[in-house]
Amino acid sequence: MIRTEALERLPVRTAVPALERALDDRGVAVLCAPPGTGKTTLVPLVLAGLTGDGPVRRVVVAEPRRIAARAAARRMAWLLGERPGGRVGFTVRGERVVGRDTVVEVVTTGVLLQRLQRDQELAGVDAVIIDECHERHLDADTVAAFLLDVREAIRPDLRLVAASATTDAQGWARLLGDAPVVEAQGVSHAVEVVWAPPVRPVRPPHGMRVDPALLTHVAATVRRALAEREGDVLCFLPGVGEIGRVAGQLAGVDAEVLQVHGRAPAAVQDSVLAGSSGGRRVVLATSVAESSLTVPGVRVVVDSGLAREPRTDHARGLSALTTVRASQASGRQRAGRAGREAPGAVYRCWEQAEDGRLARFPAPEIKVADLAAFALQAACWGDPDASSLALLDPPPAGAMGAAREVLGAVGAVDATGRVTDRGVRMSRLGLHPRLARALLDGAAEVGARRAAEVVALLSEEPPREYGDDLAVALRTARRGQDGYAGRWRQEARRLSASVGDTGTALPGTSDDAAVGLVAALAFPERVARARGEGAFLMVSGTGAELREGSRLRSAPWLAVAVADRPAHAASARVRLAAVVDEDTALLAAGQLRVRGEEVRWVDGDVVARSVDRVGAVELAVRPLKQPDPELVRGALVEGLGRNGLGLLRWTRDSEQLRLRLAFLHRVLGAPWPDVSDGALLADPGAWLEPELSRARRRSDLGRIDAGQALRRLLPWATGEAVRLDELAPERIEVPSGSRIRVEYGGEQPVLAVKLQELFGLAETPRVAGVPVLVHLLSPAGRPAAVTADLASFWQDGYKAVRAELRGRYPKHPWPEDPSTVRATRFTSARLKRS
Repeated sequence: MIRTEALERLPVRTAVPALERALDDRGVAVLCAPPGTGKTTLVPLVLAGLTGDGPVRRVVVAEPRRIAARAAARRMAWLLGERPGGRVGFTVRGERVVGRDTVVEVVTTGVLLQRLQRDQELAGVDAVIIDECHERHLDADTVAAFLLDVREAIRPDLRLVAASATTDAQGWARLLGDAPVVEAQGVSHAVEVVWAPPVRPVRPPHGMRVDPALLTHVAATVRRALAEREGDVLCFLPGVGEIGRVAGQLAGVDAEVLQVHGRAPAAVQDSVLAGSSGGRRVVLATSVAESSLTVPGVRVVVDSGLAREPRTDHARGLSALTTVRASQASGRQRAGRAGREAPGAVYRCWEQAEDGRLARFPAPEIKVADLAAFALQAACWGDPDASSLALLDPPPAGAMGAAREVLGAVGAVDATGRVTDRGVRMSRLGLHPRLARALLDGAAEVGARRAAEVVALLSEEPPREYGDDLAVALRTARRGQDGYAGRWRQEARRLSASVGDTGTALPGTSDDAAVGLVAALAFPERVARARGEGAFLMVSGTGAELREGSRLRSAPWLAVAVADRPAHAASARVRLAAVVDEDTALLAAGQLRVRGEEVRWVDGDVVARSVDRVGAVELAVRPLKQPDPELVRGALVEGLGRNGLGLLRWTRDSEQLRLRLAFLHRVLGAPWPDVSDGALLADPGAWLEPELSRARRRSDLGRIDAGQALRRLLPWATGEAVRLDELAPERIEVPSGSRIRVEYGGEQPVLAVKLQELFGLAETPRVAGVPVLVHLLSPAGRPAAVTADLASFWQDGYKAVRAELRGRYPKHPWPEDPSTVRATRFTSARLKRS
């Protein structure tokens, strides 16, 4: 029996007529409805014709998470008085509950992606609802782009709704071709904000790590909220580990403590969403409860202020989650959960002053995640660079380039970027391409069942208590009875079936060897060789270290599955790895193996050797007696780039010549050469030959006269070279007869000369039309004045300088009118004698 009263209480009901009109008129619409209004449960039933007299249509609802897909299907089935699998069903990875009467099917966006790749027409489907599209998950963005392609090319009748829990829907409306935006008003009550920061500073999150002091504070804040407020408490934490730790610290509270996250058992999820049966509850949840799920009975929210967002996980070479500060939008969503049914309160575990500095919205996943899986989906769709896909944000070029390199390395695409048959098969495994490669290639070596078991371990990192040895973790999972072991078995069975497992492994391969090979196939660049004391060097060139006491420390080679690098640490910490032998390491990382002559600049000189290496790991090395001269020359140029032009022989005259040429290039431009470091190193052959090609080591560079080499750059062909001394002379003759060196190191040439030697010189000397900056010195060579305008100095400044110098140096001539006296560098007595 349909629960009509419950359906009529859902606030989104008032927006349904406008939504239906928009779909009848345009076929697309954006639905904005706050959490708890029924957009996820009532709208699909109405569009499917299950709540009225309209025609029955088949509707697919795409949810970003498995827990949300199951919950939505159960809720809709309950509203119809049924169980899932009747007219409402769901499909998530590894679980399908549908029947022949199912017309509303709730799926994850990942499942819908796979379905679109197999059947672009979506035969039999009348409408698709992309729920929670404001969260900007990459799969949801990709599904929307593919569906818009389908509508434009083959299914203009396919109805498409983008459903959002926020009012920031204009971007989606534009993407859907200026689709109508239909807004539903939610019923919300006032929510009091209580700022509850920790008493002492806590460390900011790093990677997956959260300061235990913050978690202790969150648990204390939950206890405070229970004491100060009525109703159930919903506490937001970033992940499963943090939920478990806070739950442990809430032992003994006068309330039932429940945990809600994607890995929670279905029975627990159901009990949380069904509401309280009497006593108070504390629900510890990830951000899945922000908008995807409605938890009844909540009057208080405790917000840790943290969330997990996707990033490229360089520890595993995969897209994974990292801990970040939650955005302002997330904070509003979380706080709103306290006011769904009555006035409530939110306890925010950070300073009020910090709130304005938080990001406004979560980062779109396409901007921050590893894009290898997305690039494979795009290639399978026929658009390898995703340039024709209708996306709210284009994929970053660098991330797409890196993704295509990964796809090429695992054989998923060919040299032109087109998907291969192998790539199509990989895309249907529901794995990252790296793990798909490990499953397919590993199955051929160790059997499909064992390959699937290892890949399942790599797909979801085992709990820390399983240890750092991947082989031990496999055996622990096989006999384990915890939640992780259950999920692992289910995923291993799915993967094994996907590659046609016969249930038997190939003979002659131990579990330990199988684990190592599959892990190495997934992450060949993280195959690592021991270098002593628990330290290893990965093929990628990164150092890695094992914790004290690890049984892996004695291994000659490792296949590193998970590692992280603490801030400012020189090496990565290995968190999960498997022992491999050298043959296995080279089999997995064979594409990175290089044999040949290697002539490089190392530790300040040329090193020539014959090397057999795999990435950064050197397998065999011997010195080269007769290295290729071109390779030697390249190494010397590399040395000049690293160590600078100081490797050459620079005299005072050659340094002065370089400064003169730099001055002329700056003032006059061509044909006077650019002699900056960058220009000289960009084309060393233009001025350092033939000496450079004759050199064999660093000491040979030190014998090259840099000044002589620079003269090769003078504009000899135009004849301008002969004007060098005219335009930028080394020295200028002053009235005393002295030839004074001009310094060209600054913005303006400098002439440092004793004041008396300029008597009678009315105008400032010029070089290349630029007046020199005259540093006027005392008879002792100390600075007395600086001027770029001698005429003004004689008229206005000389009198004061004369008075001071006359007192200090009475034996020297200091005429009132210097223009009438012969310039000199001598004393008055010496002048008289001469």
